[in-house]
Amino acid sequence: MVWREDRIGSAARGENPTVLAETPAGYAVIGDVQFLPGYSVLLSRSPSATALAELPRAERVQYLADVDLLATAVERACRAHDAGFRRMNIEVLGNTDAFVHAHIWPRYEWEPADLVRKPVWLYDPTHWRDPAHALDARHDALRATITAELERLLAEER
Repeated sequence: MVWREDRIGSAARGENPTVLAETPAGYAVIGDVQFLPGYSVLLSRSPSATALAELPRAERVQYLADVDLLATAVERACRAHDAGFRRMNIEVLGNTDAFVHAHIWPRYEWEPADLVRKPVWLYDPTHWRDPAHALDARHDALRATITAELERLLAEER
């Protein structure tokens, strides 16, 4: 099975190459696409939960706390790597993938003027498939900074 077909299971088995770190409630992963560098996702540890409300309250609260930690780590890393960093957007949607996950979107001043203040989903669909935006070695330094920041925040929580 290709890891993309079972993102949570492959993360649990150590087979998902996008994993940045494990959190108490999930797996922090860097996005397959990086047209907004630093884009990350927090996958829930519960593959059977299809909506946030399906998690028991304690797990749901921990998951949302972990989303905050990942967003903070991404913000710190993006701010350090790109002077055009503007803000963070956090989205829990679940319209396409039927498992609990939160999108962590860094936003930048250099984005196209017609999109910079709009939802990221209004970007042309080709951005999701264009090899020029695929995660690759160009993102290694940013990925390492996000991981280091997240691990630092997780250590503070213990």
